[in-house]
Amino acid sequence: MVDHGFARELNREKQNMTKTLFAICWALTVFTAATVPLRADDPVGIGAEAPSEGPAVPADDGFMTAYTERIPGTDVTFTMIPIPGGVLEVEGADGETVSLEVEPFWMGRCEVTWAEYHEYMEMYGVFKALGELRGSSGDGDLAHVRAYLEQNPDGVDAVTSPTPLYDPSFTYWVGEEDNQPAVTMTQFAARQYTKWLSGIVGREYRLPSETEWEYAARAGTQTAYSFGDNAERLGDYAWFADNAEEETHPVGSKKPNPWGLHDMHGNVAEWVLDAYREDRAAAAAELSASEGQPVLWPEKLYPRTIRGGCWYSEAGETTSGARFGSEDRMWVLQDPNLPKSPWWYTEDPATGIGFRLVRPLRPMDDETRQRVWDPDTDSTRRAVKNRITEGRGAQSAATEQLPRVIEAIEAAGLVE
Repeated sequence: MVDHGFARELNREKQNMTKTLFAICWALTVFTAATVPLRADDPVGIGAEAPSEGPAVPADDGFMTAYTERIPGTDVTFTMIPIPGGVLEVEGADGETVSLEVEPFWMGRCEVTWAEYHEYMEMYGVFKALGELRGSSGDGDLAHVRAYLEQNPDGVDAVTSPTPLYDPSFTYWVGEEDNQPAVTMTQFAARQYTKWLSGIVGREYRLPSETEWEYAARAGTQTAYSFGDNAERLGDYAWFADNAEEETHPVGSKKPNPWGLHDMHGNVAEWVLDAYREDRAAAAAELSASEGQPVLWPEKLYPRTIRGGCWYSEAGETTSGARFGSEDRMWVLQDPNLPKSPWWYTEDPATGIGFRLVRPLRPMDDETRQRVWDPDTDSTRRAVKNRITEGRGAQSAATEQLPRVIEAIEAAGLVE
């Protein structure tokens, strides 16, 4: 069994009224939250009144509500849950706490599944076909495809697609059903997925920050788990070493936390945006002094932060505070490519690592969009460029026109 050593003994005495207050808020289906302006240009997930059932977060002139998003051109859907703004208290080894403010956001009810991620993986063939069409002549059914290509020059704000798996037997042996969580992708690949999805649906999705993830996982509690300190109850909420039988399981099949989020304690651990620092409290103190949404932006390829437990984790490794850092050099040892793949890992513990989505209420600025979506190290940029140049990678723009373009090139027999 893999032991990452990231579990820490939490204070068993610290059950306070916070948990009770948030439980009451959920029962009333309305959260108390800092008021922020609603985005008038995007009504999805926003209502003038709180719904009769389900959670709602107050905001200016309305409420953030839960909603279901469909990936355009497919029958694949996922559900987003509104999370209230508030404060995350991070406790240090000396007993002192650091307070981090969190703005309201939506978070995926479940982890991103293979049904969702496979749609992104299929972009490899689509982008290859589009690349072959660039500069060619023609008309008829492909006229609007050429218009898309002219409006989106090669390489301009492009999304890269993951190459086919080097060894699918490794990736899929823990489960590859549509309703199981997708695993083994790098953090870069997960961030590019969010860029692709954002482009085709016209809404901004990204990975959560570490602060957002832990705040949502705790759901107003300060106990070891969102349901208390009793690890004997963990099997009701998580797939982990004692019950997972060495594989992932359908998302959402265990009880949710108080805010309606499933699998925060198990099934797969999840990527967040931040660089990894072993001393969480020291990193939090640095973040508390920064402006805007607190993110410890990475400056090198690894280690980056992964949160929560997974199918091979022991009970103590699945707490709301569970975290560990990536080890990219060790996780690609069997990858024969040079440079190594920017999209996939080939070793454990990657079979226990996936991700879930966040949609911020406030629109991101251009600098933040680049940081949350695009390559952020020279090594990743070189690896991507190498594959595109050699024809082993593919890229194109992800826009709201892309699903129609895909239908056209599929109808023309240019891609399956």
